[in-house]
Amino acid sequence: MTSERPVALLAFDDAYRRQIFGEEEEAALARLVTPVAIDLKTGAGLPADARIVVTGWPTQRLTEAAIAAMPHLGLVAHAGGSIKSLLPTSGLAGNIAISSCAAQNAIPVAEFTVAAILFANKRVLELARSYGESRGGRDVVLGRFDTLGNYRRTVGLVGASTIGRLVAKLLKPFDLELIVADPYLSEADAAEMGVAKISLDQLFERADCVSLHAPLLPDTRHMVDSRRINAMKPGATLINTARGALVDEAALVAALKRGHIQAVIDTTWPEIPAADSPLWTLPNVLLTPHIAGSGSTELHRHGAAITAAIDAFLAGTPIPGRVFLDQLDRIA
Repeated sequence: MTSERPVALLAFDDAYRRQIFGEEEEAALARLVTPVAIDLKTGAGLPADARIVVTGWPTQRLTEAAIAAMPHLGLVAHAGGSIKSLLPTSGLAGNIAISSCAAQNAIPVAEFTVAAILFANKRVLELARSYGESRGGRDVVLGRFDTLGNYRRTVGLVGASTIGRLVAKLLKPFDLELIVADPYLSEADAAEMGVAKISLDQLFERADCVSLHAPLLPDTRHMVDSRRINAMKPGATLINTARGALVDEAALVAALKRGHIQAVIDTTWPEIPAADSPLWTLPNVLLTPHIAGSGSTELHRHGAAITAAIDAFLAGTPIPGRVFLDQLDRIA
């Protein structure tokens, strides 16, 4: 297969392609490359002259056979956040650039998180339910709570990831104290972010809202355990838009049942809670079906980012969203 423009393989179906590329993004892609839809189940039949593979959330893991079948491959551009589950365990040459749309996916997650923080400190979930139960006026409902509002409240961010940093940036206009726990965050970076770096244990003890933005790694699984949950302030809120397995769900449910804290949970483990999980019905829980990340028109950001990465690759300039192999052991 030959073409005046480089061949870019799209490793997902037409339905996902339409989600990622709107008319404008599709036109920009066509100006740069010849897009060819393929199935990566095997390495057979792949165009040997392909220089670019575009992957997405539906794409299965790249195999060594697929990589070997494309000797001219120079860029794997992922139209999603985490790329780790798609890369082969070996056989990926160092001269193949990898990019992801983690920065683009971070935007709606950060927006969701900021909304959750501001609503949680205002105790919107509880006030709405109390209003419905009491059918009373404002004074009756507000009188049930000693602490209400966002003025001079403390927000703890677990992880100075792309999302964690964006949340901190979006919260700057508010009268909040921001504290962050992240072993890789330097004091200089913390100062630049406008946050205070503290230990994870201190963060759980001090924060009115704890928001999780850490990757799921062997040493972060169940990092939010019973000890840390029980150390939270009475009435504090735990927000999880990261990975469900960061939290010991049994310990969380126990604390929620006794009314110690409230929670905004967008990610669980398993991804859909068991049918009899108390998370479905507890009054101090806002449970959503993993909606914080990009969806609908927000996915067009990913398409625009993919074309920007391809454009930079073809021009020989720094590729936006580039992910390096030595980063994979500590990113989501």
